[in-house]
Amino acid sequence: MPSKGLIVTGHPDNAHASSGRDLLRFLTCGSVDDGKSTLMGRLVFESGSITDDQLLALTRDSRRLGTVGDGLDFALLVDGLGDERQQGITIDVAYRYFATAERSFIAADTPGHEEYTRNMATGASHCDLAVILVDACKGVTAQTRRHATICSLLGIRQVVLAVNKMDLVGFERAAFEAIVASFTDFLGQLAFAAMVPIPLSARLGDNVARASGAMPWYRGPALLRHLETVDVASSRRERPFRFPVQLVSRPSPNFRGYMGTVSSGRIASGDPVVVAASGRSSTIARIVTAGGDRQEACAGEAVTLTLTDEIDIARGDLLASPRERPVVADRFLAHLVCMAHKPVTAGGRYLMRVPGAYVPASVTAIVHKLNMGGPGHAVADRLGLNDIGLCHIQADHAIPIDYYADNPETGSFIIVDLSTNVTVAAGMIEKALRSATNIHPQKATVDKAVRTALANHKPAIVWFTGLPGSGKSTLADRVDRRLNALGCRSYVLDGDNLRHGLNRDLGFTDADRNENIRRAGEVARLFVDAGIIVLCAFISPFEKERTMVRRLVRDGEFLEIHVDTPLDVCIARDPKGLYAKAKNGLIQNFTGVDSPYEVPNAAELRVTTVGRSPDEVAEDVLALLTERGIFRP
Repeated sequence: MPSKGLIVTGHPDNAHASSGRDLLRFLTCGSVDDGKSTLMGRLVFESGSITDDQLLALTRDSRRLGTVGDGLDFALLVDGLGDERQQGITIDVAYRYFATAERSFIAADTPGHEEYTRNMATGASHCDLAVILVDACKGVTAQTRRHATICSLLGIRQVVLAVNKMDLVGFERAAFEAIVASFTDFLGQLAFAAMVPIPLSARLGDNVARASGAMPWYRGPALLRHLETVDVASSRRERPFRFPVQLVSRPSPNFRGYMGTVSSGRIASGDPVVVAASGRSSTIARIVTAGGDRQEACAGEAVTLTLTDEIDIARGDLLASPRERPVVADRFLAHLVCMAHKPVTAGGRYLMRVPGAYVPASVTAIVHKLNMGGPGHAVADRLGLNDIGLCHIQADHAIPIDYYADNPETGSFIIVDLSTNVTVAAGMIEKALRSATNIHPQKATVDKAVRTALANHKPAIVWFTGLPGSGKSTLADRVDRRLNALGCRSYVLDGDNLRHGLNRDLGFTDADRNENIRRAGEVARLFVDAGIIVLCAFISPFEKERTMVRRLVRDGEFLEIHVDTPLDVCIARDPKGLYAKAKNGLIQNFTGVDSPYEVPNAAELRVTTVGRSPDEVAEDVLALLTERGIFRP
């Protein structure tokens, strides 16, 4: 039966708000079959946080699916997926909410199977304490050490070593102390502030909610009592103010707001802020929400901020406190937890997802791989699934970062495979290797606004994408000719032309293709800053590449034109004989033959050159430019 003095509650955030109890986020982790789900279910049961209907369902399911005979199988309270119940393992992270008179809890039951280590890392990323289970019969395993290492890297400083299934070793003190000694030997390379060992039996309830009479030699607290009283002082609200800009809001000419979620700290109307990357500063004018203006906003709240000054801020920028600025760097040291079957390789090119933006980046070196079989490190040039390694990361441009130990919200990132869009690793930043904090763009007296005012049009990137032979370059040339006749300043950037100069050192691997587009995009951005309409003709087969260029400029300054010519027509044209060479194996990684082309998801215009002259199609593009206010004929 549930313990006396424990109360039932709904969502713990609500309980915290109404009762003044503080909130503890914790997870259970460890190797497969160590009893994590059973322990979690027992905690929920002992706290009285299940209804009579849930108890009846648990009794029924225990008889039908359970593994403990006539008793209650508490694992069934948290293993909610059908596959989990059939296999007897946890696959996804299961969250449970409960409370006692002293504290509210959000508990994450994470999978122990090595295949689902990435799910365990996700569950640990927002927790303050980890309950690491060890089967008293098996002892400390490689997966135990892996989960402990991930918890340490993710900033968890409070750990409970829960030695479970003590009933299977006769509640012997020697078995418990041997496991504690083995785990303690491993702790030297981790950053835990405190580790509390507790012997228990989740199935029988010994030392879970109350002291066990079967282990009189243990004088410490029961697990639930420790969770109620442990001091966890970390809070996102106590960290420096960070606000990734997710969208620039312009509902009218008189309003410019920056939308996003406060990732850490707090901000109030009248507070100074700085754009971390550029160093430009201003003051908060308003904090706008759906319910009206607010005086203050804190971590976790979605708001729109307006500033007293008109400064250059775009989606992906980070607003910060001027007195507690993040580091701005393009090279840094980070731990990577590999989450995909495709290995992370030294020299590999990826997209790095930081708060609010994607940044092309390379893993330039793997310093070492952590040895999960024991102490020490191993030399490696790649990280496989579930490996953890210390790596050098080179971003294509300087970005604002915090060190993970100081601020997990802006000190973490993921890296994404360029060709498959699969998340391959999660990263935690240790330190900057080359700081660019004191390097900011030089403000020019003659800026984009001044240059635009001299012309009869606005600047823009007009990006023509399509298969080889689709007619991109011809169409860009015809549009350039028409704009020139109309008195507009325009220029054509052609993929082939750039590969004769700026990009002549690049090949046609996925990584080189990405770098080709990155350089072209940066050049196009400079043309926009110069007030020019730049017409870019590039195959640019990957959606991520095109999105990367779109994010370099303001909303409305990038127009994607999909030249949608069927593959058979392109092959029939084959103006340069490239399709024929590719089919004969003379050209590798050729788009349309042995390399894919990702059709644009949100192009501003789709055109076809089949049955229409280039001049006719060019008029469609000019019509779009007119419609979007780029120029007036």
